[in-house]
Amino acid sequence: MNAPLPEPRFLTADDLSDRAGFDEEFLGIGLPVPALAMLETTLLPYTHFSILMRSDKRLAAVTALGIDGSHLMDMDRSGIDWRLDPRLGESMQTGAGLYSRNDIDRGHLVRRASAVWGATQAEAAQANSDTFFYTNAAPQAAEFNQSLDLWLGLETYLLDNAADYGRRLVVFTGPVFSDRDPVYRGTGIPLMYFKVAAFLHEGGLAATGYVVDQTPQLRELPDIERPGAMDAAPPLGPFRTFQVPIRDIAALTGLDLAQLVDADRMPIAAALPTAAVTSAWRELSNPECLDLDFDLRQ
Repeated sequence: MNAPLPEPRFLTADDLSDRAGFDEEFLGIGLPVPALAMLETTLLPYTHFSILMRSDKRLAAVTALGIDGSHLMDMDRSGIDWRLDPRLGESMQTGAGLYSRNDIDRGHLVRRASAVWGATQAEAAQANSDTFFYTNAAPQAAEFNQSLDLWLGLETYLLDNAADYGRRLVVFTGPVFSDRDPVYRGTGIPLMYFKVAAFLHEGGLAATGYVVDQTPQLRELPDIERPGAMDAAPPLGPFRTFQVPIRDIAALTGLDLAQLVDADRMPIAAALPTAAVTSAWRELSNPECLDLDFDLRQ
């Protein structure tokens, strides 16, 4: 059970005015933050990453992170409190009230360890701190958030085996919002999350997509308003991670992922271009189970 959260240190928008955000040329080719049409969004820049916020959900639609594996640093999180982003109204983001005195964790969308890099310790430390804005928090059942070794390890695996541009990798992460999401304290809790990793392979853009699910864990939380669809057995089980066609992620989220769909290196995505959403998902038990149209370790 989470203890009551301390009040965060007061910040102003000026404190964040120097943040450059995600570099669209990070891989040496243009790769923008995916857009979301027909909905009100706000793009917020941080150190090494940007977050596209959805006003209607008060959560991120997608985060965009550039990882420089050759400059990663090992820093702890001591002394860093979660806090609201002063550039966004409190009513447009989800803060401490959602996570206090319950078993919902503040899961990082932008993985802290992946963002902590830089030419200097000061740059890495700023990135470390920036990952603790509530805009980067994802409401996750505590048991789920603490059992994501495979999900989190995919970034490290791809950096070690796939990235051939100075060990650089771009990762887009976010919730998969749906009408089945249960409501807790006025906030819809996403049942699933997605990740799309992009890197260069033989000089061209390559990408691969993933989905992870927390449906069973949310059944155990008290005071959740469950839509009727929650009464049915979920299609996915606890802690199961899937490699999926990126076009499925685009269909489920509404994000413009066309450039990444074209770069998808999952063979079934090309072999079955009209397959129904979820029908071509591949369950992963470890990163070596990835199905790609080339050998990562060559």
